Amino acid sequence: MEEGHDVVLFFSNCNIDTREEFERRLAAARALGAADGVEVVADEYDHADWLEQVAKGFEHEPEKGARCDRCFRYSLARAAAYAAAHGFDAFTTSLTVSPHKVSPRIFAAGADAAWSVGVKDCGGGACAAPQFLPVDFKKKDGFLRSTRRAAELGLYRQSSCGCEFSRRGR
Repeated sequence: MEEGHDVVLFFSNCNIDTREEFERRLAAARALGAADGVEVVADEYDHADWLEQVAKGFEHEPEKGARCDRCFRYSLARAAAYAAAHGFDAFTTSLTVSPHKVSPRIFAAGADAAWSVGVKDCGGGACAAPQFLPVDFKKKDGFLRSTRRAAELGLYRQSSCGCEFSRRGR
């Protein structure tokens, strides 16, 4: 928004292992959207699909391993598909605000997601599908700013990504 983009918050978190936790995080996203005047769109919650498409065969991967890369691609592909279906020219992700996430890996997943929606027909000629904007929200004290903003608004802050595998060993 600071760069002049019109923003819609697309909440897609099929990785979260319980409906209750999904709803708790969605409520926080909606509160942030209301505070900032930003529309919030909730993706369909389908943890069973996430387990099948992302985690199956990768259950024993360590945190930050191949399962996480698969998860980034899964979620960003859903965002790209939504962006394409609704005429957005770009999309990005807030995943990069976390000091626990490696931004170049997220950027690669975002680029894959943009590619996955391909080129669409724009009435007689081809036009580009939504592009992924590789924004590293950790920069310029992004994580600190996000924690302060959450505290100001009284938002719930989670301690893990939400999947059952991320909590192993805690």
